Amino acid sequence: MSVESQKLSIKEKIGYSLGDLAANLVFQTLITYLAYFYTDIYGLDTNHASAIMLTVGLVAAFGFNPIIGALADRTVSKWGKFRPWILFTAVPLGVVALLAFSTPDFSYKGKVIYAAVTYTFLLMLYAANNLPYSALSGVITGDMKERNSMSAYRFVAVMFAQFFVQVFMLPIIESAGGGDKAIGIEKVMTWLAIIGTVMLIITFLTTKERVIPTAAQKSSLKEDLGDLSKNKPWVIMLVLTTLVFITLAMKGGSYVYYFKNYVDANELTSFISPFLDFLNNIGINFFGEDPVSAGFGLFNAGGIIFMIVGIGLSKRLADKYGKRDIFRLFLFISTLFIIFFYFFSPKSVELMFASQILHGFFYGITIPILWAMIADVADFSEWKNNRRATGIIFSAMMVGLKLGLTIGGALLTWILGLYDYHPQAEIQVETAIHGIKLLVSIYPAIPFLIGCVLLFFYEINKNMENDIEAELKIRRL
Repeated sequence: MSVESQKLSIKEKIGYSLGDLAANLVFQTLITYLAYFYTDIYGLDTNHASAIMLTVGLVAAFGFNPIIGALADRTVSKWGKFRPWILFTAVPLGVVALLAFSTPDFSYKGKVIYAAVTYTFLLMLYAANNLPYSALSGVITGDMKERNSMSAYRFVAVMFAQFFVQVFMLPIIESAGGGDKAIGIEKVMTWLAIIGTVMLIITFLTTKERVIPTAAQKSSLKEDLGDLSKNKPWVIMLVLTTLVFITLAMKGGSYVYYFKNYVDANELTSFISPFLDFLNNIGINFFGEDPVSAGFGLFNAGGIIFMIVGIGLSKRLADKYGKRDIFRLFLFISTLFIIFFYFFSPKSVELMFASQILHGFFYGITIPILWAMIADVADFSEWKNNRRATGIIFSAMMVGLKLGLTIGGALLTWILGLYDYHPQAEIQVETAIHGIKLLVSIYPAIPFLIGCVLLFFYEINKNMENDIEAELKIRRL
C-alpha cells in the first residue's frame, strides 16, 4: 500500500467538511421534518407514512448500500475510488431532494405512490453520494490523530447544517410560503439543493486519496464479506450505529410534535420573549410571530450550540483516553438528559431548555468519534487480514445508519398512530399527548443505553489504536 505524507492542510479539512454540511442539509431535514411533512403537510395517514419510511428504508439499507460499497471499492479512476462518486451524484441528489419534499396535486393514492418513489430515489442517491464520502475519510490519511482532527472539522460543519435545519428552517418555511407550509418547504428545498450541490463539488476539488491499496491487495467481494463476518469490532459498530440513529430519528422527529401539542404556549412565549427581543435588536428576526415555531427553533439552537462546544473537546479527549471509552462515557451521560424529559410538565420550559443544552454538550463529544471509530475498524480489518476494503466497511455502517433512520422514523409515526394521534386535530387526546411525551424521553433513551452496554465488548481501545497505527505504517512502507 503506497502512502505519502499523511498530514492534512486546513484547506483540505474544510473542503472535506463541506461535503457533510451539504449531505446534512438533506439528512437533518429527513430526521427533523420527514414524518411531520408526510402527516401534517402532505396529508398522509400515519400508518401509510410509517409503511413508506419502513419499506423504502429497508430496501435502501440492505439493497443500495452493499452494492454501492462494493462498486466504490472497485472503482478505478484518475481521481481515486471515492471522489468520482461525490462529483457525479452532486446534482442528481439536489434535484431529488427537492422532488421528495414537493406536494403535487395528486389523488390520495397518487400521493402515496409519489412519496414512495421520490423517497426511494432520494435514499438511493444519498447512499451513492454519502457512502463514498464517508469512506473517503478512511483513505485521505492513515494518521489517526489527523483523522480525529478531520472528524472534528467535519462534524462542526454537520452542526452548522443541523443548526440551520432545526433552528431556522420551520420559521423560514412559514415565511417563504406566506403561511402555506407546502409552498414554503418547496422554496427552501430549492435553495438547499443549489447550495448543497456547490459544496459537494468543492469537496471533490479540494480532497485527495492518499491510502491506496496495491494490486497485491485486491480481493473478491466474497473475501471482503468473509473478512467482515470475522470482524467483531465491525459487528459491534454496525449495531451501535443502528442504535444511535434509531434514537436520533425518533427524538429529532418528535420535537416538532412535542412543541406543537405538549409545551404550554403561554409559558413558552413568556420564556422566549427576552431572547427574541434581543435577537430582533441585533437584526436577527428569522423566527416570525408564531411562538411555537420560534420556541422550537431556539430550543434546538441551544442544543446545537453546545453540541459544537462538545465537538471542540472531542479530539483532545479521544487522543488522550481513546475513542471507545470517551464515546461510552459521554453517550451515557447524554442519555440521562433525554430521560429527564419524561418528568417535565408542559410549563417546565426552563428545565426543557436546560436539559436540551446539557444533552447537546455531552452528546456533541461523541459525534466525531463514531465515524473515526468506523475508520479505525477499516484499519483493524487491514491489520488483521492484510487486505483493505474501506468502501464495504463503510457501506455496512451506512446500512446501520439507514436502518436506524428507517426504524426510528417508522417507530415515530407508528407510535403516534398507536397513541391515537390525528394530524388535523386542533387538540389531541390525552393518549396522543402521552405518546408524544414518551417519544422525546423514554423510547429514544433505550437504544442509547443498549449502545453503552455494547461498547464494553468493543476491543479497539487506546493501546490497540496505537499498535495498529504503528504496524500499518511499517507495512505500508
